[in-house]
Amino acid sequence: MSRRAEALAQRLEQGASDLTALAASLTDDEWELRLPGDGRTAGVVVHHVASMYPLEIQLAQGLAEGQPIAGVSWDAVHEINATHAREYADVTREAAIELVRRNSAAAATAIRGLSDAQLDQAAPISLYSDTTLTCQFFLEDHAVRHSYHHAAAIRRAVAGARAPEGAAA
Repeated sequence: MSRRAEALAQRLEQGASDLTALAASLTDDEWELRLPGDGRTAGVVVHHVASMYPLEIQLAQGLAEGQPIAGVSWDAVHEINATHAREYADVTREAAIELVRRNSAAAATAIRGLSDAQLDQAAPISLYSDTTLTCQFFLEDHAVRHSYHHAAAIRRAVAGARAPEGAAA
C-alpha cells in the first residue's frame, strides 16, 4: 500500500471522526442553527459532507485513471447542495452521523487502494477552469478537506450563537 494513500486516508478518517464528535456534541438548537453565509443548518451540512464522499471518490478514481472531470461547474455544485438541503432539511443527528461513518470508511478504503502513480495522475478538471491537476490534489481539496472545512464553519456559527449579545464571538 502507498504510504501517501495511507496518510490521505488517515487524514480523511480524522476529519470525519472530528465532524461526528462535533455533531454528537451539538445541542438540538445548535443542530438546527443556520450557518452564516451558507444558510444551511448544521445538521444538513453534516449530512451533506457524508453524502458527497461517494461522488468525490468516484471523480478522484476517474482522475487516477487519467480521465478528466468535464462538465462539472460550481453552479452545478451549488444546485446539488441546494437540492440536498431541501431534501434533508429534517435529517436526524443519528442518521447524519451514521452516514458520515459509513461513507467516510468507504472513502478511506478507496483512497488506500490508490497507488502513488494513480495519486500523481493528472487531467483537466472543469471546476478549476480545466486546469490539469493531480488526483492527490483533488482528493485533498475535496474528500479529505470537506469535513474539516464544514466543521470549522459549524464551530464558528456555534461560537457566535453562544456569545453574549454585543460580545465578539
